[in-house]
Amino acid sequence: MTPDDIAGFYARRADLDLDDYIELDFDFECAGDPREAAAHLCSEQSTAQWRRVGVDEDFRPRFAAKVLELSAEKRPGGFSTAVTCTVRGEVHACRVTIAHPHRNFGPKIPNLLSAVCGEGVFFSPGIPLIRLQDIRFPDVYLASFEGPRFGIEGLRERLQAYDRPIFFGVIKPNIGLPPEPFAELGYQSWLGGLDIAKDDEMLADVDWCPLAERAALLGDACRRASAATGVPKIYLANITDEVDRLTELHDIAVDHGAGALLINAMPVGLSAVRMLRKHARVPLIAHFPFIAAFSRLANYGIHSRVMTRLQRLAGFDVVIMPGFGPRMMTPEHEVMDCVRACLEPMGPIKPCLPVPGGSDSAATLETVYRKVGSADFGFVPGRGVFGHPMGPAAGAASIRQAWDAIAGGIAVADHAQTHPELAAALAAFGGR
Repeated sequence: MTPDDIAGFYARRADLDLDDYIELDFDFECAGDPREAAAHLCSEQSTAQWRRVGVDEDFRPRFAAKVLELSAEKRPGGFSTAVTCTVRGEVHACRVTIAHPHRNFGPKIPNLLSAVCGEGVFFSPGIPLIRLQDIRFPDVYLASFEGPRFGIEGLRERLQAYDRPIFFGVIKPNIGLPPEPFAELGYQSWLGGLDIAKDDEMLADVDWCPLAERAALLGDACRRASAATGVPKIYLANITDEVDRLTELHDIAVDHGAGALLINAMPVGLSAVRMLRKHARVPLIAHFPFIAAFSRLANYGIHSRVMTRLQRLAGFDVVIMPGFGPRMMTPEHEVMDCVRACLEPMGPIKPCLPVPGGSDSAATLETVYRKVGSADFGFVPGRGVFGHPMGPAAGAASIRQAWDAIAGGIAVADHAQTHPELAAALAAFGGR
């Protein structure tokens, strides 16, 4: 690129109508001139060749992505990860904010993803290491999306559960059980105090546990548990499958008694979720398979909060995400970035409920609550309920007892002295 070419991919905020642009934050490592590398990054994800040969024209003013902010620091030791880079020169670690005109792709999630984390980003000259850290949308762009139908408030209304976390539980064993014992485990957990008993993300419509039969039995158990406890309960059925079966499986699950549906967001695809949201009669809950494959490394891929924002945009009412602690291998600040991406203002798009999970139990509830900083989250034990030494009803009860202690300003360990279910949970799971 010539100096004039490079200058065409830079702009000041004051000179742009920011309603016409989404903003992207990238961290990258480059060889050579960082200013030129950032210009290539803008070019490759937008106009690339911006004029026809022999024609006096320039599509960059209207269609090019543009650098708004750029900072760079030299890396005397070279790239942080051993990579091949055909460009020669000093290595720099850079942070850039780019304005990308959304007229290039419109309010279509597949086209948006193709532009901002596709070939143009990850094959940009001189940039072998890059991570999309965040994405922000103007309200005029968000107005074309419906987002969550129910959101946090709608889910709380369905459960009549206010001023506290929503208590989920992953029925265990997650794989192998036929519908009858699976339903009995769910029933016991609801009696003990769970709001939502759910299928594991790997349990779908299989011949040894068909969705229709499972949903019918769980739906009946859910109604009986609601009547017995006097409070609403929800069975969360996993309908992850081929895209052309999603609406059919929605109808099967809901008609047989499921009160919410689990979808593995990335394996199915966000556009498929957006389609299903138009059809759905119950809340949609996202699970995170495949997201770690491109979000785990700090210097490459896509930050998981970007995917959280996109899941909210597509219409999920709840986003289950990797939670706190070493089991999920996600830095605490990244978990909190995803929690905030569910809750913070997003134009007309409703907040969705964040559910940071992984090896949770009554022993970890207070830690999660203190880190999130409010009761607007879901708590999703598996073994912490269904592996409880006294059974799933006691496991669910231990969660509620832990919350009663927290809400009452009582030390959880002290509360356990008069609550055997909580005491057993702390003994069984407190070392995790």
